Amino acid sequence: MKMSNLFSGLVSFRNFTGFILILAVAAISFSFGKKYADNSVIESKKVAQVAVIVKDIDKARKAWASVLGMPVPEISIAEGHESRPTQYKDKPTDAKCKLAFLRMENLQIELIQPLGGKSTWQEYLDKKGEGLHHIAFNVKDINNIEKKFAAIKMPTDQRGGWNGGAYSYVDASADLGCILELLENYGK
Repeated sequence: MKMSNLFSGLVSFRNFTGFILILAVAAISFSFGKKYADNSVIESKKVAQVAVIVKDIDKARKAWASVLGMPVPEISIAEGHESRPTQYKDKPTDAKCKLAFLRMENLQIELIQPLGGKSTWQEYLDKKGEGLHHIAFNVKDINNIEKKFAAIKMPTDQRGGWNGGAYSYVDASADLGCILELLENYGK
């Protein structure tokens, strides 16, 4: 009889402790999430791209293609475009990089080899070496979205464009642990 009372007391204590733990986690989540709850910035819940900074794009593209069982992707050069000149930390830059894209069924893997000039790509390679640089989302009204991120203390580190589109790298590393890329295709 005493054993069953002890067991039911433990169950009740566990339930009470579990309830308190759930309340504590909910309170922490609410206070942390409140910063973002009223400031939803990214509408799309679909990741468009992940990007990896590499030292040698030729070696990296062959390795990735081999692992994924895909053709080796072509290399292109990214540089400033007159429609939206490249800026790093709000200053013009002549940064360039080599790019290779592996198109998966659900997203794109971008390989980036910096070619000099001040950029988030070169900064990442210099400070961290090769690795995951950013997660990208397709957006509409990129300039307005940059302002929304700035309002929650996530500044745009780099921006630029190409014929038909624009990109911005938002430094979300303090809160999210990574850089976010905004991609806007003007024709879509």
